[in-house]
Amino acid sequence: MTIDHLTYHAEKVGDRIAVIDDRPNSDVRKIDYSSFNDLVNQLTNGILKLGAAPGSHIAWWGNNSIETLTAMHAIRKSGGVSVPIPYRSTPEEAKYLLSHADAHILIIEATYLPVLVSIRNELPALQHVISYGDTSAHSGILSWEEALGNAQTPVSEGKADSALTMIYTSGTTGKPKGAMRRVGGEINQYGALLEFIGWDKMEELIFLTTGPLYHSGPSGFARRAQLVGATIVCQYTFDPKDWLRLVDTHHVSATFSAPTPIRRITALSKEIKDEYDVSSMQSMIANAAPWTMALKRAYLRDFPSDSLWEVYGSTELSVCTVLAPEDQLRKPGSCGLPSPGVEIQLIDDEGRIIDQPDTPGELYARSVALFDTYYKAEDKYLEDHLDGFQTVGDIAYKDQDGYFYICDRKKDMIITGGVNVYPAEIENVLDEHPLVHEVAVVGVEDEEWGEAVSAVVVLNEECSAEELIEFARLHLSGPKTPKSIVFMDELPKTGSGKVLKRELRNHVALQIKA
Repeated sequence: MTIDHLTYHAEKVGDRIAVIDDRPNSDVRKIDYSSFNDLVNQLTNGILKLGAAPGSHIAWWGNNSIETLTAMHAIRKSGGVSVPIPYRSTPEEAKYLLSHADAHILIIEATYLPVLVSIRNELPALQHVISYGDTSAHSGILSWEEALGNAQTPVSEGKADSALTMIYTSGTTGKPKGAMRRVGGEINQYGALLEFIGWDKMEELIFLTTGPLYHSGPSGFARRAQLVGATIVCQYTFDPKDWLRLVDTHHVSATFSAPTPIRRITALSKEIKDEYDVSSMQSMIANAAPWTMALKRAYLRDFPSDSLWEVYGSTELSVCTVLAPEDQLRKPGSCGLPSPGVEIQLIDDEGRIIDQPDTPGELYARSVALFDTYYKAEDKYLEDHLDGFQTVGDIAYKDQDGYFYICDRKKDMIITGGVNVYPAEIENVLDEHPLVHEVAVVGVEDEEWGEAVSAVVVLNEECSAEELIEFARLHLSGPKTPKSIVFMDELPKTGSGKVLKRELRNHVALQIKA
């Protein structure tokens, strides 16, 4: 029987703080590993008493908090399938996820009960709802306190190596798909990666949740941090100034972030940023969407120069490549070398392996951390599977030194006048313009070119479309230069920070027709 890592830490470093829940205008809550493990055991035993068994689908829905982390671990210890629900879900979105996932039990923050109540009659598989917070206005709900069992080691502990997460992909191109992944043997999957980035050697690892834990990146790295006994600082919901306060107050040494939060942090005034000490940051893991070079330089102006790491991966593939701090400026545009234990192949349109450098192909990865399948969509899993390797449709190339570069998603590639154009290249160029805050590039239907390149831009200050097109023309060939520029106040994104390009295509098409 394998000892659970929370139980191990409770026995070895029980008085070390496991989780800090620090929200503005609220008392700071802290819980040590001994007490946190007891709380997880109590919830585990509570849901087992409700009929949970290995393989039971158990959803959780709430902001980053002690309770959210407790639920994540309790589901894992029970051997269940953990199904995170984005906390901003509309009734329609939540109904789809809970129904498609066949959720049997739901653990939910009381804030979101009104949304659940509006759809509960349409969820026949949902038998039990556990809620934390004020549940007084709702009937048929089991309170957190009522749900807790005893703190004894659950009978399922040590037998739950087959425990799964079912994280729904961002749904940037259609309905989200539930990616099933084993989490029981996490140290076997991630031990070499943690050693490579130095987390196993940090005397005191303090990890801040930058972004919602329902997303695979923040939750994955929070779980990995707890594998080595780290303290998790929960930011209930993201705010850039409050994020700096948390780093300063708790001497945060590590985090994982999509580009959008860091863009907002680095855009704060110098006066605000100077109020906070961020020198404790040793490991910023950049991912979820590509960081442009302009954003990396902005980060490095404000944070320790040796703290920036970048990883490429996905919900399905986990971490595939790692770019170390010393390579961030030396290898502009690269996402790094293969992560420890990961094999990568580039495949051309005829299914042949690409060996030569600087030649784009579809990226396939193989490792013990690959997801198992898509729930109720095995055909889609098999469609993207090739001799033990898996793809999510990203196009990449590698240089002479073996460093990988992501061109773009295969589905986002633009074919204009017979020329293949990758939006990421154009986005990186326009992002260098001093008046551009954020940019996304899409292809729109065009009678002459087949597809025309269009850039959607969020500005820092007023700037004309003609000026931006001329700027692009200085750095890009004719087919890559945008034919049109559309301005927006904000780019539509998923909860994990990925730009919803299908919405942009529709928006641009309407703007051009108008």
